[in-house]
Amino acid sequence: MRRILSLLLILIAPLGVFAAMIAADRHFATTGPDRSYVVRIAMPPAGGEPGLPAIAGPLDASRPLVVIDAGHGGHDPGAMAESGKGGGGGRLREKDLTLALARSLREQLLAGGGVRVAMTRDDDRYLLLEERSGIARRLKADLFISIHADSAEGGSASGATVYTLSTRGSSQEAERLAAAQNRADVVNGVGLSSIGDDVGAILVDLSQRQSEAGATELAKLILREGQGKLAFRDRPVQSAAFVVLKSPDTPSILFEAGYISNPADAARLASRAGRETFATVTAQAIRAWLARQSGVVASSGP
Repeated sequence: MRRILSLLLILIAPLGVFAAMIAADRHFATTGPDRSYVVRIAMPPAGGEPGLPAIAGPLDASRPLVVIDAGHGGHDPGAMAESGKGGGGGRLREKDLTLALARSLREQLLAGGGVRVAMTRDDDRYLLLEERSGIARRLKADLFISIHADSAEGGSASGATVYTLSTRGSSQEAERLAAAQNRADVVNGVGLSSIGDDVGAILVDLSQRQSEAGATELAKLILREGQGKLAFRDRPVQSAAFVVLKSPDTPSILFEAGYISNPADAARLASRAGRETFATVTAQAIRAWLARQSGVVASSGP
């Protein structure tokens, strides 16, 4: 009997102590003006879309529009590495590097005139992948470029890479887009609600393949303009099924500007000179691409 009582006491005692702690906390604890047991976070409306960013550059809406996306942001820092001497010491975060590179590219494009520019984010905010490319589509952008910094274990990998959307699975993606819930969607000026699913899938597929061809051409121009100025990987142009590139009617590329995990790349990306070189090369390639698309060289005037 004593043994049973001892076992019960061992089991019950911790529960009693825990209950006493809860009772004491409720009785004695108070909340001041800076403390609360409830944390309230404002959430966007269900199914809502982020607001559209401002467009900088000429007021003429006929001028080409480039949407620049700085990868990651907010609670998503992306890849991280020690910056070393070249970066002033401390911890490098991909989201900070991509924003700095995106701003440099924007300024370079605006300085040349004739091109309108918008950024998916110009501060430390988080956006879903679909929202990033969605902003470009809603703005009817001529080009979407998402900027990132790669990372690999060991720190030996280095160099920039330009990614386009992989053609593998493009038909399935076209079917998914054509059968999306929003039947009022428009692809290349044609409303999908006015046509059947099969025709819609074909339309989306053709539009997407045209966008992929344009993206591949831009990638080649970036390599041409960057020769001797930017360090590229052995396979500088690759394709992958990045969600952010799956816009059916906006040519889109993802530019990995270098490896944040590589000390030399990280120092270059974190330096002002490195950012300016990246921006100059990319802006020149974009202008050449826009000229080919329109048949007219982008004006150097406002």
